Amino acid sequence: MPTSQDMTTELEPGLLDALQHQVAVFARRAEQTRLGGTGQLRNSMDRAAYLLLNRLDQEGPMGVKALAAGMGIDSSTVTRQVAPLVDTGLVKRTSHPEDGRAVVLQLSPRGLARLEEVRSSRRQLMVEVTDGWTPDERESFCTLLTRFNTALSARQSAHTGGPAAESPATTAPAPAAPSGTASPAGEPGDGPAEEPSESAQTS
Repeated sequence: MPTSQDMTTELEPGLLDALQHQVAVFARRAEQTRLGGTGQLRNSMDRAAYLLLNRLDQEGPMGVKALAAGMGIDSSTVTRQVAPLVDTGLVKRTSHPEDGRAVVLQLSPRGLARLEEVRSSRRQLMVEVTDGWTPDERESFCTLLTRFNTALSARQSAHTGGPAAESPATTAPAPAAPSGTASPAGEPGDGPAEEPSESAQTS
């Protein structure tokens, strides 16, 4: 079975350089804008909160451990990130329907309304960013980005020994193809990255 090094040498180095550069540029642009939407709602909800609320909406009430496992992060991280959502009334803690001793996290009506506001704003941002694209181009980009995020998640899982987090694409529906903006297990560019100007590498 070919190793990663063998695969690297078999592929076109120039194409790989262009790909890694564009990913770095995308990560920087995403961090600068935080892909937070448009208008007054731009950047009004951080990435962690959005992903948590979105998952609770799509999957329903669940415990901290289940939520952490599905997102590919530690339970302690979920506990820390969900605390302000509970404090602001976007998420509520309730008893498990089958085990009254267990506590589950549930999206509140206020949280659902807030999430839909942000989703609408983000959809508008996607409309503006992909203005001039055909429906097929949007679908192809969405499919490839979903595949890329899933591969990143699987790679991180292999390195950490934990379960692979479900791609956010499966929790953010889009016409004809699942949609995702980044992997909850770790988005490209979660750490600082230095890269040349966008025009430095185009092919």
